[in-house]
Amino acid sequence: MLLGHTLLGSGPSLVVVMHEWLGDCSNYDALQPYLDTAAHRFCFVDLRGYGRSIGLTGSHTLDEACQDVLALLDTRQAPRFHVIGHSMSALVAQRLACLEPTRVQSLIAITPVFASGFPADPATRTQLLAVATEDEAALAAIDARTGHRHTLPWLAFKLQKSRQRSTAEARIGYLQMFTGTDFQQEAQGLATPMLVLHGEHDIPVYREDALRGSFGTCYPNVRFEQVTNAGHYPMLETPVFLASRINSFLAEQEAVQRPPANAA
Repeated sequence: MLLGHTLLGSGPSLVVVMHEWLGDCSNYDALQPYLDTAAHRFCFVDLRGYGRSIGLTGSHTLDEACQDVLALLDTRQAPRFHVIGHSMSALVAQRLACLEPTRVQSLIAITPVFASGFPADPATRTQLLAVATEDEAALAAIDARTGHRHTLPWLAFKLQKSRQRSTAEARIGYLQMFTGTDFQQEAQGLATPMLVLHGEHDIPVYREDALRGSFGTCYPNVRFEQVTNAGHYPMLETPVFLASRINSFLAEQEAVQRPPANAA
């Protein structure tokens, strides 16, 4: 019953990587050649109903997702780890940091949902449910989240990835998770070092001003960087740049957190 996952690299540091609502961890395929696999082991984890976990059913709640990831990490004997979350799974990453503050070394949140979730009124919820189940609505959402800059072949590729590598049950379940979750009060003041990456062409709720008003007021050790020439999916739109930022931030955190050499 462990989550499906892929391991990449042979380094001493473990990095957990999670995906977004409309795609599994195959989203990251294009950037994998550029990751620092000598310094880290990257564990690409598919949540229930996605990718290598597409056959796993469940309640698709935040607590279930966190416990699933922790169960996988326990089999890997990982006392400490870095975590990367994209969009909805940034919510999972923040929750993991709250549950295991001494284990989570750092957090990279890519075009993320904040700890208060993505509150949706009935009309917005209806629109999002259509994105989960209707191809035309999903195409329009992907197009909007990439600044209406990409042509139909790419949009169709992204839609196909969503539909073929996730179940409708999972998409609907995780929609409830990220629109109905709020643990901001518990997360307030969490000291985990964080890098928040936002796409230049994403919709306003995922841009810097909005994220500074949420992440910036909650977490004391957070920094913000814009991914130019990308929208909501920088691992697909600008994989080389994203991999470089991941490598640099992880290297910095490893250097800062490395125990001092024994003077003796």
